[in-house]
Amino acid sequence: MDFTLSDEQAMFAGTARALFGDMCGPDQWRAMMHDQVAFDATRWAAIAENGLSALLLPESAGGLGLTEIDFALIAIEAGYAALPEPLVESAGVAMPMLASLAADHALLADPASIVAIAPAINPAVASADGAQAILVEREGRALLVMRADARLTPVPTIDPLRRLFTIAFDTAQDLGPADWDLALDRAALFAAAQGMGLAQRCVDLAVAYAKDRTQFGKPIGSYQAVKHHLASAQVAIEFARPVVLAAAAVCPARDIYARARISEAKLVALAAADQAARAAIQVHGAMGYSWEVDVHLFLKRALALTQSWGTPHFHRARVAARVFNRPLGPDTTFARESNHA
Repeated sequence: MDFTLSDEQAMFAGTARALFGDMCGPDQWRAMMHDQVAFDATRWAAIAENGLSALLLPESAGGLGLTEIDFALIAIEAGYAALPEPLVESAGVAMPMLASLAADHALLADPASIVAIAPAINPAVASADGAQAILVEREGRALLVMRADARLTPVPTIDPLRRLFTIAFDTAQDLGPADWDLALDRAALFAAAQGMGLAQRCVDLAVAYAKDRTQFGKPIGSYQAVKHHLASAQVAIEFARPVVLAAAAVCPARDIYARARISEAKLVALAAADQAARAAIQVHGAMGYSWEVDVHLFLKRALALTQSWGTPHFHRARVAARVFNRPLGPDTTFARESNHA
């Protein structure tokens, strides 16, 4: 499978990388944690102005009509920057669902709109406090709850830049039956993509520290024990990368093969993120666990994403369903998924 990026894909990924790099760094994180907030209106306005919030929306709804692969590239950059704003949850999952259910809804007309999403599989809703509305799953249907009608209760979370809530409401608009399976697939895929970015940022932070930190008159990066830790983490990232991109490529197939690939991507990418974060913390020594060092924030984001949109047990079960319930062998394992729907 050819994963060479097109010029357009490279342009969008580069735009996101530059934007997040300029507006979402350690100084901004720490200011937000000090103020106990997880949303920056200026940064979100810039995201919307650059078209990143409308990538997956169909052109008929004012979007760009791009694919899961295109958005996965943006999610990688969001992970690399530990972006606090709900770009993935809103632009990657909730807004496309809203467009499929109510193409003329007023929220779709404004690229800066934020819609949170509350699937049955998640016990809490991410970033509901900054959303204009929340899509809630009820027995396979989608209920649209406006923020003014929602009662939010904060839920303790390991990640201070990813706020969670439970939701209660008395008034909601019933949008009808919704494709919550597609929402799960997209969210799991984009969580995997964020894991790729998180993992690479951890390795980059550790490499930079290992070049500057000296021990016994030499940079600690010159010692084999440090090199091996970081090399192993980078190998895990490189092995995960084609798994994530392959899952993004087959996501539209919507069959047992595509679901298994998406689940495998989430398992592999977030395991790589966990490995890279722990290796980076170890390279930093005991101070790696302190608030003064940035890398521990990436570990917390990786842990949070690992338990969102399906636990590891849930996704291993989806992989097992494909392995044990369908034929194996080169003629089926490597054939086009659409041949086995």
